Amino acid sequence: MVIIGAVLMLVGFLLGVPILWSVGVIVLIIGIVLWLMGTMGHMVGGRRHYY
Repeated sequence: MVIIGAVLMLVGFLLGVPILWSVGVIVLIIGIVLWLMGTMGHMVGGRRHYY
């Protein structure tokens, strides 16, 4: 999700499409939160690790 968010942000910035930029930021933040929860040992979506 982190990579998808970064790609959406980049495409939104280069093409000047604000909705892609906004969605990219949201997906990036969600991906970082899930990644951090997974590295701290919390189960995310029934999995011990979130990659």
